[in-house]
Amino acid sequence: MYRFLLSRQWVIVTLLFVLLIPVMIELGFWQLHRHEHRVEQNARIERSVKADPVPVRELTGPGGSVAEGDRWRRVTAEGTFDPEHEVVVRRRTNSDDKVGVHVLTPFRLGDGTVLLVNRGWIPSDGPQTSLPEIPAPPSGEITLTGRLMPDETTAASGIKDLEGLPDRQIMLISSGQQADALGVPVLGGYVEQVAPDPGADGPELIKGPDYGGIGPHMAYAVQWWLFAAAVPVGWVILVRRDLRDRREAAAEGTASGAGGDGGTPEQEPATVGG
Repeated sequence: MYRFLLSRQWVIVTLLFVLLIPVMIELGFWQLHRHEHRVEQNARIERSVKADPVPVRELTGPGGSVAEGDRWRRVTAEGTFDPEHEVVVRRRTNSDDKVGVHVLTPFRLGDGTVLLVNRGWIPSDGPQTSLPEIPAPPSGEITLTGRLMPDETTAASGIKDLEGLPDRQIMLISSGQQADALGVPVLGGYVEQVAPDPGADGPELIKGPDYGGIGPHMAYAVQWWLFAAAVPVGWVILVRRDLRDRREAAAEGTASGAGGDGGTPEQEPATVGG
């Protein structure tokens, strides 16, 4: 009855279905791992954002780097802004997805070292070769609060670090590059300014990280596992459908053969006259 399953066509179909099951199960676990990573990342960001601010020198130093666990950590620093040496970071968007630039201003600490401060976003409506008008930072010594961030890289951001840009324009925020440009020690990483608030006339502050959403990964994992469970069901349905079609074809063939042998013989026409 099921000898047709040994045909080449059905062997290939069966092997394909068998291979689909572990592939879909593995894809489900891959999405599950992504979900777990997202949950863990959200918890780490929440801890950093809600932790009490600490002096920036406790988490980074000249020529150093920012640990992954310290990303988004709120830090404080006392010093003065140096607007004469500030630069803009090209092709950055604000919370409304408008394209502009970020304002990166050196913040000189009392010991002579520099902390790079991303003061926020401003529009850039003119030619890319020109420097937009930048709102001035607060003057005099202030206490700054911001979120600590690691240096940007092409690998992490996908942004190419272009060369030959106009003066005071950069693509990536790199404390090493700025240390070379300024000729003074620069703390590793940079901070996104949180306070003091620049007001309506200043740059638009960078929006904080979203650590509430978990994404669709868990739903995708369940979806892949349901697909894997449906594979054998689909295989059985195809087998039964093929078996039914073969039985119907065989029955039609039998009926056609019986009609050809058992019919009423034709009568010869009667002759007229003698």
